[in-house]
Amino acid sequence: MAKLSMLSVFLCFLVLFHCSVAYGQQGGRRSPFGEQGQRGQRRQGDCQLNNLNAQEPQHRLQAEAGVTEFWDFDDDQFRGIQGVMMSGCPETYQSSQQQSEGGGRREGGGQRFRDQHQKIRRFREGDVIALPAGVAHWCYNDGDSELVAVIMEDTGNHQNQLDNNPRKFFLAGNPQQQGQGQQQQQQRERFRHREQRQERNFGNVFSGFDTEVLAEAFGVDRETARKLQGQDDNRGHIIRVEGDLQVLRPSRSREEQEEEERGREYGRRANGLEETICSARLVENINDPSRADFFNPRAGRLTTLNNFNLPILNFLRLSAEKGVLYRDAFMPPHYRLNAHCLLYATRGEAQMQIVDNRGQSVFNDRIREGQMVVVPQNFVVSKQAGNEGFEWVAMKTNENAMFSTLAGRTSALRAMPVDVVANAYQISRDEARRLKMNREETILMEPRRAGRIRSVA
Repeated sequence: MAKLSMLSVFLCFLVLFHCSVAYGQQGGRRSPFGEQGQRGQRRQGDCQLNNLNAQEPQHRLQAEAGVTEFWDFDDDQFRGIQGVMMSGCPETYQSSQQQSEGGGRREGGGQRFRDQHQKIRRFREGDVIALPAGVAHWCYNDGDSELVAVIMEDTGNHQNQLDNNPRKFFLAGNPQQQGQGQQQQQQRERFRHREQRQERNFGNVFSGFDTEVLAEAFGVDRETARKLQGQDDNRGHIIRVEGDLQVLRPSRSREEQEEEERGREYGRRANGLEETICSARLVENINDPSRADFFNPRAGRLTTLNNFNLPILNFLRLSAEKGVLYRDAFMPPHYRLNAHCLLYATRGEAQMQIVDNRGQSVFNDRIREGQMVVVPQNFVVSKQAGNEGFEWVAMKTNENAMFSTLAGRTSALRAMPVDVVANAYQISRDEARRLKMNREETILMEPRRAGRIRSVA
C-alpha cells in the first residue's frame, strides 16, 4: 500500500468519516484574533434560494499518490499523522543525544544531526481536526487503507482579508503538473473558465522567487534552491514516501492516553490559561458510539462537537456532528437556530426535504454517499434513511450550533397549550393533544408507517 504525504497551507477545519478526514470554516463575529468578519456582510437577496441541489464534485485533480475532488465554491448553495506548524511556537519534539548517535545522520565536520520539530498529532477514523487560519500543515497516511479527506474552507471568516475565492498556498511540489487539461466536459462553462484562470502559472510559493533569493535565505546552493521551487517535480500535490517517514513522536498508546487525560482536564477547569495556541488540542473523535449525545436503539445516534469539547472551535467559530440513521429511521422536521449547515453523506442514502421561510420546498430528493447539501440557517429539514441506512457528517458555521425540532418530545408544538394548537390548526382538542403527545422521541425516530417517504415530483 502506497503511503501518502501532503504538504500545504489551508484555512480550514477537518472531519473524519469512514476511512477519512473532513472540513473547515471560521466564523464571522468579533474574536480574540480579529474584528467583525465578512459573514455578516450580506447583500439583500443573497439568501433568496429557490432551489437546493445535492452536489457532486465538479473537478478532479490527479497526483502521484492520490486524487483531490473539488466542489464548485461559487455555487449558490482512517488513520495517520499530521504536523501543524504554528508560527512562533517552539520545536518541542527533539531527538535525544542517544537517538542522535544511533540514528542521526552525519553532517559536514563529523557532527551528528539532531532533528527537532513541532508537535506531531495522530488522527484516526472519526476524528475532527481543526486548523487555525494560515497555519502550514502536512498529513501522512501510515495506515493500510486509503485516506479520504474532505476539506471545507470558509472564505467568509473574520481573518480572511482577501476576496471570497478559496486559495491554497503550497510550500512544496508543483501541483499544477497533474490535472491540467482534465476539466470535465459536464462542468458549467463558468466553473471551467474560473478553474483555468486560477490554475494558470500555478505552483508552490517558492516557484515565484528568484533562485538566488532562496539560496541566500536558506543558506544553500542554487541547485537545492531550485529543488525548492519544484520545477522538475511532476508528482502533484499528493506524493508517495519511499519507506517509512521518520518523525519524532511518542508511542501511540501513550499519546492517546495523554490526549484523553488532557481532554478531561479541559472539561473540568477550562479558564483559558491551560491551553495556549502552541499546545492547543486540535483533534477530537466523534465516531465512537459510546460518545453519542442522542441515541435511539431503534433509530440511530447523533454526536455533536462544539466549543465545549474542543475549545479551539471558539476561535474558528465552527462545530460539527456525526449522524447515523438505521434502516427507514426518521429525523423529524428541525432547523438550526444560529448556523448554516453543510451536510456530506458518507454512507447509504436518505430521502431529504428542505423548506424555506416562504413554505416552499427547495429540496426534495434522495441524497447519496459522496453528495453534499447546504442547509441554510432556519431552513427546516427532515430526512429518512433508505434500506442500507444513512450516515453523514455536518459542519456548522457556529461554535455552539443549536437546533430546534418541530415534532417530538422537545418540539415547539409540545411546548404550546393544547388550545393554542387546536385553534391554530382548526382541529379539536383531542386531535391537538395527539399532535402534541403521540411522539415521545426527540430527534431520532423509528418508522411507524410501512415503507418510506418518497419524493413528490
